Amino acid sequence: MTQLPTYSSAKKSGGLFAAALLTSGLISSLAGDVEVKATSDKTVIEKPTDSNPLSFFGGKLIFDAQERLRWENRNNNFDFNSATRSVTDGNWFEQRFRIGMLVQPVEWLHLYVQGQDSREFNGLRGNTPGVSAAEGDNAFDLRQAYIEISDYDKCPFGLKVGRQILSYGDERLVGAFDWNNFGRTFDAAKVTYKGHGFWIDAFTSTPVVITRDKYDQSDLFNGTEDHRELVFSGLYLSMDSLPFGTWDFYSFLLDQPRGNTTNLQGNLTTALPSGSLAAHSDFVTLGTRIKGDPQKLKGWEYTGEFAYQAGDVRGLPLSAFAADAGFGYNFDVAWKPRLYAEYNYASGDNDPHDGHIGTFQNLFPTNHRFFGIMDNFSWQNMHNAMLSVRVNPVKALTAEVQYNAFWLASDSDVWYRANGLTAVRPLSTVGGRNVSNYAGSEISAVVTWNANKHLQFQAGYAHFFAGNYLKDTGASDDANFGYIQTTINF
Repeated sequence: MTQLPTYSSAKKSGGLFAAALLTSGLISSLAGDVEVKATSDKTVIEKPTDSNPLSFFGGKLIFDAQERLRWENRNNNFDFNSATRSVTDGNWFEQRFRIGMLVQPVEWLHLYVQGQDSREFNGLRGNTPGVSAAEGDNAFDLRQAYIEISDYDKCPFGLKVGRQILSYGDERLVGAFDWNNFGRTFDAAKVTYKGHGFWIDAFTSTPVVITRDKYDQSDLFNGTEDHRELVFSGLYLSMDSLPFGTWDFYSFLLDQPRGNTTNLQGNLTTALPSGSLAAHSDFVTLGTRIKGDPQKLKGWEYTGEFAYQAGDVRGLPLSAFAADAGFGYNFDVAWKPRLYAEYNYASGDNDPHDGHIGTFQNLFPTNHRFFGIMDNFSWQNMHNAMLSVRVNPVKALTAEVQYNAFWLASDSDVWYRANGLTAVRPLSTVGGRNVSNYAGSEISAVVTWNANKHLQFQAGYAHFFAGNYLKDTGASDDANFGYIQTTINF
């Protein structure tokens, strides 16, 4: 394997590296509108055109690249305490570069490999992934590498084996987590069947664990016994040609022989003091999702999802569920305004000492898409009411304002952050006390400008109004978050 850059050299060169890539990318992107299908989540270029300068030998060899740079400013996002200055308060940059290569010697064979280099710099919280809420550094490493055998025009079956993205539905339970500077991939084997108006995926996988200055290995294939040995499998059926939109059904099975207190990505979320971190977890998630397409419903849209979980987590029996329901309308007038309302619920645990778990397990989601842009919540132990307004003043410009209100489903359980691992307040500060379940509310605004097919600018701001739960359990100052992001795709 190629020698990785040292931490010190990476830290010193991070800013210049990002600036150089942004400059070269801007020049290239302004040179012309090239039809490229590469995106941050779906890196396979499906049908390249002759005008694609990164396509060679009639589309048998295709390259893709992405550069993303984001500046963030956070204040009180983690402790809600203005009296102290935490390392998680302040400004920093997060930079990410990806480069991929697709080889298609014949129509039915696709070989894809993608590398990724991720850095965080100019902040106080350090550069170790997961420590002090840092996304941290991960020098150039393997993000994807798979072989896909498929030609759905001739055969309904397809097979994809190797390191890859798993993304299903709205990514409430399984997603690419692309807001994160690393994203998420799995070492997986997946079989797909495409019928008339529906498709089915069957997969088994193990998640890739990001490790600074080391090769990123997956949970199962790491060569040691230090990880969880987690295996995540599933069946997903999507009927995507219905008159109103899409209806999905799924079954996910997570098997984790052991926990690992040293692996920050390694423990399922439950605050129960009686559960053992090292005990076996094995549970199933059964669910369904329905989504109305505004193109088919004259501007109306809706979504609904319900999931139930049963099995064992940390050696204790689990019974939990979650649901969401949304409804909106897209107006066929100037600026194309969209009004949308949504309600989300996920069960929490009512008694941390009864030997049972009622906390819904959020699996591998992309929570940034849902519960506010500050990332203070996951789909666990929560009630959430959301209202959003989105407009398109011009074709390439989108602006959205969103309001979220949050309550805990159980004040005997904790408030879980978007990563599903971190509690805003430890259980010891709330257990046995009469506390409010109102966590607070967030108002946010995000503006996105797609300058052309390659270049996107985005800026966002959010303010969190602290609720009575924070006042009853400790510091309760409001929080602020802002960011500016540039993304270049080739």
